[in-house]
Amino acid sequence: MEQQAIRYDEEYREILLRPIRTCLNYTPKMGGDEQVDVQGFISLYGEDPLYHWVGFDTPSLFAIHKAAGGMTSLYRQLGIGVERLAKTVLKNTFHLNDEQVNWGYKHITDDGKNKERKLDSRIRLVDIDNDFARKRVELWLVGAKKRLDIKAFLNGVVFEIREGYKSADSKRQNADLENSANALGAGYLMTMMVMSNQVNNTVYNRYKNGNLLVLRGNLDNDPHISTYAFFKNVIGYDLAGFFERNSEVLRSEIGNIIKNIIEIPN
Repeated sequence: MEQQAIRYDEEYREILLRPIRTCLNYTPKMGGDEQVDVQGFISLYGEDPLYHWVGFDTPSLFAIHKAAGGMTSLYRQLGIGVERLAKTVLKNTFHLNDEQVNWGYKHITDDGKNKERKLDSRIRLVDIDNDFARKRVELWLVGAKKRLDIKAFLNGVVFEIREGYKSADSKRQNADLENSANALGAGYLMTMMVMSNQVNNTVYNRYKNGNLLVLRGNLDNDPHISTYAFFKNVIGYDLAGFFERNSEVLRSEIGNIIKNIIEIPN
């Protein structure tokens, strides 16, 4: 079983790292449409009387802007990487195709337009060809219904997949809860799959009250609490084991990207 998991390591590493590598070329836009390198930054700020007078037209301040924006980009690209990774694991483990793993719904926007919202992934019970695997998901859904006091029949689960959820942005929360209500209406439990343990507690409690399950990226053994317990015990793939096996490679490559972002130009 372990050898079977290891054979995907190279593919899964590449899926995770590919978007993060785009941060190597990150430079700030400084309010414009195009990215600005250090020479462009010094020219831009050097032509501004106040910034030149107070000494803002320096490589050091450029490095601060680059580091601040680069940090945001790192989190964003990590989010893209873990979303693609989780979706690929679901497809490979349950032998799902793109049509089976995708789900969305039509909704009316505030300005009256009809648009489609797409969630990150889906597991539908009828699509799981292995009886034992299907039973694992069924039992997990029964447990989730009890925890959230859901009475409706569920055909499966749909996911929003994120690296973390540290903000308490009300617009995003409202959209997530609207997604959850529409998913439940279609017979799916919406689950927020967070890969890190960084989750805003206020948001967590609001989602729980709104019948939206949140899995955190911790090492708890409960698959209704932990993303990694869910993968290991319900999906049947040890995602935490993947990260542990590949941590040295991941830390090395991402460490080099971080060094490049925070480097002060000469």
